[in-house]
Amino acid sequence: MEKVLEKVPERNSTIEYKGYQKKIINILIIMSISIVVLMYVVLRMGVSDITVQNIIETLMGKGTDVMKTIIWKIRMPRIVGAVVAGVALSLAGCIMQNNLKNPLASPSTLGVTSAAAFGANFAIIFLGSGSFQSGNSDAVMIVHPYVVTLNAFIFSMIAVFIIMALAKLRMFTPNVIILVGVAISSLFGAGTTFLQYFANEAKLATAVFWTFGNLGRVSWKELGIMSMALVAASAYFMFRSWDYNAMINGDDCAKSLGVNTRNVRLGGMFFSSLLVAIAVSFMGIISFIGLISPQIMRRIIGNDHRFLIPGSALFGSLILLVSDTVARTIISPVILPVGV
Repeated sequence: MEKVLEKVPERNSTIEYKGYQKKIINILIIMSISIVVLMYVVLRMGVSDITVQNIIETLMGKGTDVMKTIIWKIRMPRIVGAVVAGVALSLAGCIMQNNLKNPLASPSTLGVTSAAAFGANFAIIFLGSGSFQSGNSDAVMIVHPYVVTLNAFIFSMIAVFIIMALAKLRMFTPNVIILVGVAISSLFGAGTTFLQYFANEAKLATAVFWTFGNLGRVSWKELGIMSMALVAASAYFMFRSWDYNAMINGDDCAKSLGVNTRNVRLGGMFFSSLLVAIAVSFMGIISFIGLISPQIMRRIIGNDHRFLIPGSALFGSLILLVSDTVARTIISPVILPVGV
């Protein structure tokens, strides 16, 4: 009789865990379906009226040239860009919060975004990566996106290494590290203003245009670059999900379980910075996703990174897709940048 009673708690715990897993999987499925439905709704929204038949014909390659241009060159890149950028920034925020054991950690609060912005402005203003076109309408564009991306990544890594070096010192608590991140953000922000002061009209216009955080200028080529980095980073994060779970209870606990916390932390911050640098260089500054998405999903899903990582990614893409839709329609026909 005693043996039977001893097995009951184990059985109840197993049932509760299976119920928890089922709940989380249902949440992830619902968010995935919501993203697909919202993508379809957003695809039809705009000045030009697009029917279901137009979408099907265009996707099958039978649509008119006008519809092909609207769907494949204007709306679809923007929609896919919102999803990809939302996933990238949310994953970066989620991993940074775990690595630094601070819920306020994000690409923006740690100065990574501002550092990437400084690097991008340096490339645009001093390395000639920006241009100004005059014709029937004035337009600005980034002519060397790879140079901008490389500079943004280098300076974002500088900010990350500063944060990680300070995190190893005992006198720097998580709250102090956040304050240091704010200081780093202000420092790079001042540097960006300094660069813009010496820029001519064309370069300044390109730099300011870049900082708005606009999804409308992303192309399929840039989305391909972002997607490749996102796949590599996501695979690494999921591979390390158990290590991140072990690190929740402290480095000593993780080390006792065989986790090399130093390598895990360095790898996580490297891929997080890569995602932030690429997203920021192609789309400008989008600050809010990396902070709020992991926080909300942590309260819904919990701290299990096997589910928190995909949950944050899905929720981040959903938030950015909704935000961009609101920015496009709130004062139509004027389209606001999503970073405003």
